Amino acid sequence: MCKTVIGFGSPNKAGTHDSHGAPLGEAEVAATREQLGWHYPPFEIPQDIYAQWDAKEAGQAREAAWNDKFAAYAQAFPELAAEFTRRMSGELPADWQAQAKAYVEQLQANPANIASRKASQNALEAFGKLLPEFLGGSADLAPSNLTMWSGSKPLNEDPAGNYIHYGVREFGMTAITNGIALHGGFLPYSATFLMFVEYARNAVRMAALMKQRNVFVYTHDSIGLGEDGPTHQPVEQLASLRVTPNMSTWRPCDQVESAIAWQYAIERNDGPTALIFSRQNLAQQPRSAEQLANVYRGAYVLQDCDGTPDVILIATGSEVELAVEAAGQLTAAGRKARVVSMPSTDTFDKQDAAYREAVLPAAVTARVAIEAGIADYWLKYTGLNGAVVGMTTFGESAPADQLFKEFGFTVENVVAQAQALLK
Repeated sequence: MCKTVIGFGSPNKAGTHDSHGAPLGEAEVAATREQLGWHYPPFEIPQDIYAQWDAKEAGQAREAAWNDKFAAYAQAFPELAAEFTRRMSGELPADWQAQAKAYVEQLQANPANIASRKASQNALEAFGKLLPEFLGGSADLAPSNLTMWSGSKPLNEDPAGNYIHYGVREFGMTAITNGIALHGGFLPYSATFLMFVEYARNAVRMAALMKQRNVFVYTHDSIGLGEDGPTHQPVEQLASLRVTPNMSTWRPCDQVESAIAWQYAIERNDGPTALIFSRQNLAQQPRSAEQLANVYRGAYVLQDCDGTPDVILIATGSEVELAVEAAGQLTAAGRKARVVSMPSTDTFDKQDAAYREAVLPAAVTARVAIEAGIADYWLKYTGLNGAVVGMTTFGESAPADQLFKEFGFTVENVVAQAQALLK
């Protein structure tokens, strides 16, 4: 800690709020100069002081010495030098794309109904073996966030480790990972409950502002958290992340979308990515090869009808299976329904106009968005004449199944909302 005095040197305003929010003023500046013994004109720096602070010459010498040392190292250890160069430049291993694609295809071919936080851990297991630059951590929630994999080695046990137990300090954790990202050579990821992004808010915003390659893992993503109650149930947090400039946010619906979300976060090099995962198990959805490829585009047609749909159901995460079931009932009632899974709204928004029109045709105005987060965000996709099955209040403390029913996340309510639009 460094004890300071605000406005130091000002004879009349030092140590007061007057020196904080307003200029000192011409008279007080003159008095301050006199008290400090500073007799040089504004913006003039004496040469002897400037020379002490000018680091260019010394820096050039140190850089040249480092380059010579690294050149010798590269001659002695060419493979290690190449790996160092790859990591510091932010490039991925040469076989990354092929390995990631094979893993995603394997998941699609072998369905599993698991929580997306578990799917995230499985993705870490698969991708961690390919990426020695991974440097993970959690704010005292590793067993709940599931962010440790078989290759994780805590730094407090091994100086060459790749996992940091940050303790209950979400802001500190996120700020530290920003520093790691700025240094280069590592791909940091950190984790907590989605609700606790509130404690990390400024550092999350700075990651986006600085366009840092940083991955934020947020689990326990909705009222599905259950009995912990509204203090721990996120409502507005998803929307707040989505509207943060340069933040990419993903809320996957099953193990396949979870792996692709991780792939996207790893491949992104111009900003941070927030990965939002569930506590509860999620049903895996069937997909064609084309649908599988389109997940990476942020939104895609998961289930379709013949011809132009009467209604489009848009959903993310745990609510996708709800949309699929509702579409089945609408179809049985003679309505043509399309289901759009939209794991990443910002990624979808960046697609070309033709693709966005193919997924959400402007002519189809009957749209229902379903997400266990704040409802208002979805009006940009449903329009004012559409419907949103979402949250308009904070949650409650009760078993998850009861909460979803209480807040309208049921097949019957989704069908009713869709039918009301079609009258």
